[in-house]
Amino acid sequence: MIHELRHFLLVVEHGTLTAAARHAHLTQPALTASIQRLEQAMEARLFDRGRSGARLTAAGEALLPHARAALAAVDDGRRAVAEVQGLVAGEVRIGAGATACTYLLPERLAAFRAAHPGIVFRLREGSPEVLLDLLEAGTIDLAVRAGDEGERWTDDHLVLVAAPGVEPADAPFVTFPPGSSTRGLLQRHFPEARVAMELSGIGAIKSHVRAGIGVALVSTHAVARELADGRLVRVPDPRTPVTRTLRLVHRGVDRLPPAAAALRAALLAEGAP
Repeated sequence: MIHELRHFLLVVEHGTLTAAARHAHLTQPALTASIQRLEQAMEARLFDRGRSGARLTAAGEALLPHARAALAAVDDGRRAVAEVQGLVAGEVRIGAGATACTYLLPERLAAFRAAHPGIVFRLREGSPEVLLDLLEAGTIDLAVRAGDEGERWTDDHLVLVAAPGVEPADAPFVTFPPGSSTRGLLQRHFPEARVAMELSGIGAIKSHVRAGIGVALVSTHAVARELADGRLVRVPDPRTPVTRTLRLVHRGVDRLPPAAAALRAALLAEGAP
């Protein structure tokens, strides 16, 4: 049944049996037979097949979250057993926002791996909503995200910055797209903000602000070097610093694989750099 569920999810992901079979390194008849076995076990048709591809039926939609959860549980169990028995190197799948990925986690992950050299990290960057979706799907073990949910890790302080000589009163904002934690804070604390540019990376935001396009609300961790060497200056504003709490979110301590559980404990014990 595990193989059939994996093939089911491949069809959902790729949209056609042909593409799913190619990804699974199977012939299309073999993958079709696998889907038929699953449909027989479920006693329901799971896909409507047509020229445009394979679309989930109502029964398929109902099965989808359970299939994802079942495979995530099997993968978690396999990894946990392997790590406990020392058969393979441990793996930690972690997701975080741009600031945490780029500035807060590298030193902590490097220190953890120095103590546990067999550990492999798989780091995903995403918005708070995307990270929760990845957790629910079992794609990641831990998420570092702003909000009220999860275990408190550290506070992050955001300030306004601009290039030297830019008049902030007339300058528009350079910021992240809607859905990001920083964009949400900008909209909440600066509702009058005029946005000139939306960029997905913190490095791109800093580059365009240094070029004089506008001002940005960013983490102090992200601009510490630029503020120190004068490439950026802090814009005084009574609404700053804006503080957000970053938390560790997971599906439960008892559901964390050993390597992920050890990293969680280390992060909570040490805090952010």
